[in-house]
Amino acid sequence: MRKLPPLAAVRVFEAAARHGNFTKAAEELGMTQAAVSYQVKLLEERIGTSLFHRVKRQVLLTETGKRIAPLISSAFDGIDDAFAIARTDNESVLTISCSNTFAQNWLALRLGAFQMQRPGLAVRLHTDDHVVDFARDEVDVAIRNSATPWPGLVSHFLMRVPIAPLASPEFLARHPPVRAPADILALPRLSSDDIWWGRWAEQTGAGAAVEAPRTALRLDSQLLEGNAAIAGHGVAILNFALWRNELRSGRLVQPLPDLAWGRGMYWLVYPPHKRNAPKIKAFRAWIEAEMRVDAADDLHGIFTPPADLVADA
Repeated sequence: MRKLPPLAAVRVFEAAARHGNFTKAAEELGMTQAAVSYQVKLLEERIGTSLFHRVKRQVLLTETGKRIAPLISSAFDGIDDAFAIARTDNESVLTISCSNTFAQNWLALRLGAFQMQRPGLAVRLHTDDHVVDFARDEVDVAIRNSATPWPGLVSHFLMRVPIAPLASPEFLARHPPVRAPADILALPRLSSDDIWWGRWAEQTGAGAAVEAPRTALRLDSQLLEGNAAIAGHGVAILNFALWRNELRSGRLVQPLPDLAWGRGMYWLVYPPHKRNAPKIKAFRAWIEAEMRVDAADDLHGIFTPPADLVADA
């Protein structure tokens, strides 16, 4: 076990020994001269020997003081070097957490542009549909879905969650024409027990979402449901905003213009103590600019926050 004296007193001694002057040490440490003198006296009492000779207005190191001062200065230099490494490592890597679907269908398609803007910053993408713990996991920022800003975190609105049934053109060609929301519910649906089906049916006036056969295909993520829809296995209820590329390319089709809104919204979140970190500010500026690009042809208000929304500026 280490038998160390109070580190605050050791720090004061190191500064006083380096300057050879209590007043200059006090200025460096933001203390009063009296406080420096007190801390030195406390240290001398703790180790049982004098470290300075007080001669009129001067302080001179004793023989013991001369022997230990270089060792203590070297130790503080080592501590400073260690934390410099930690600061450099922290500022050179940005770790982002988000859901699998958002990562693959939106963020990963654009993240290369951010990396080109910040070539000295290594970007790590942590994909998981579970919420990470900032206090435990090594994550800098997260993109999360929630109806309101996350308590205890800085939260910036990114987009709402528009939901709509999507299917492949080939699948729709094999089934009766879709003219009304009720026609969608009569088709083979993927993950028919997904609560989004009921929400879409309610908001579009389709009535109750009819129960699908027990043999209906059930998938545990939107990413799997979307890919199954592209393959022609049924109609999927999806976040319209995350499948815009597939809609533009024609791999997916929106049979009806009717949209519903999920209860949640996407937010960029991070702990308050990281608010002014350069890498956080750079990523926030970049992702908000990307959202504005998408908003340029947004006819549904996906990227417009609700009027009653309160978030961090």
